[in-house]
Amino acid sequence: MSDHWGRKRQILALLSSGQFVSGEQLATELGISRAAVNKHIDALETYGVAIYSVKGRGYKLANPISLIDASRLVQSIDNRCFYFDEIASTNGFLLDHITELKNGDVCVAEYQSAGRGRRGRTWVSPYGHHLYFSLFWTFPQGMAQAMGLSLVVACTLVEVLKSFGVENIGVKWPNDIYLDNKKLAGILIEMSGQADSQCQLIIGVGVNMAMSEEQGKGIDQPWSDLSELVDMPDKTALVIALQKQLKRDIQLFEREGLAAFKTRWQAADLFYGREIRLLMGEKSVEGICRGVDEQGAVLLETADGVQAFIGGEISLRAR
Repeated sequence: MSDHWGRKRQILALLSSGQFVSGEQLATELGISRAAVNKHIDALETYGVAIYSVKGRGYKLANPISLIDASRLVQSIDNRCFYFDEIASTNGFLLDHITELKNGDVCVAEYQSAGRGRRGRTWVSPYGHHLYFSLFWTFPQGMAQAMGLSLVVACTLVEVLKSFGVENIGVKWPNDIYLDNKKLAGILIEMSGQADSQCQLIIGVGVNMAMSEEQGKGIDQPWSDLSELVDMPDKTALVIALQKQLKRDIQLFEREGLAAFKTRWQAADLFYGREIRLLMGEKSVEGICRGVDEQGAVLLETADGVQAFIGGEISLRAR
């Protein structure tokens, strides 16, 4: 760990009690000057960490910060695990090192300076507040073999979160995770290689753990996080469980395809059996959602029968 982040993590650990801690105490504990403490506090705020500063009382975290235990993470995962306090993008890191990776290798970070979501959107990634996770996998037969993978990842994520006590959670096709009808998590899968021969995929997952109102202002849709839970999931345990379950589910997907996940998808599908509208550019189609087919296309029952729709620009909205 660099001194740049080592000092900042020490400050966060001292502030983790939720009580005010004086600048003098922080300086004494860290063996640095008060001015250096102020500099680190200012830097943390530029990384999205909200810290109250009250004259005569000191500093206090505005919201709890849960950091990943890197040593426990590495010891608990059989694959290579790349952990960073700060990175441009976890997906981007794996893409840059794709020739060195094996199935199941992961990258996690506390902060992304260029986090990205689907359709070119920015993924808000303040330090320590959320989960930023990417996993590598190779499909020998190309993209055709991986059709529907994002739905598998969505099923996995919902089930892992449920195992940590998260309720009222489900999937909005194709792979947005919603809690109480507001977006909790997203999935971004990026490819390197050929569509018709061996390809390497990076599976990116972002989960909102504790979003501040200020950070939430930069998001252009209703959002949710896990901060209201009585027992906030341990972030390290969540990463470990997600990596292990993703490996199992992707191996099942390789053997049996999306058919093995149809029941699990239907159980998680927030729109199954409901009247919906599909938006495809200037075109829209209305009908009853009947789940997905074995390629991951959404099935819509209209006056003309059940039709399958798939495509990156399709949006799904409740009527």
